[in-house]
Amino acid sequence: MNGIPVTESDQGIVFQVRVVPRSSRSEVAGIQDDALKVRLKAPPVEGKANEECVRFLAGLLGVKRDRVRILSGLKSKTKTVAVSGVKKKDLETAVASG
Repeated sequence: MNGIPVTESDQGIVFQVRVVPRSSRSEVAGIQDDALKVRLKAPPVEGKANEECVRFLAGLLGVKRDRVRILSGLKSKTKTVAVSGVKKKDLETAVASG
């Protein structure tokens, strides 16, 4: 997963996610413009895609949903996401294993 910049600190990691709402299923779809591309089943209405994004990333990384926060981009396809309690290596492993 060479390609997306990840900021790592003692608290966790911060990275960019590019979402594609209304997909047939929620899944990682590669890398696009320095961001992890994620297809989401949910539509982009009433925060449903944001909720699905948090749920999907929490499941992918094996953490509780309250550890995943969208820092910016709530109304955008490109979001900045913070995940506490994980390292960059954990993200790379999770993405590589799908």
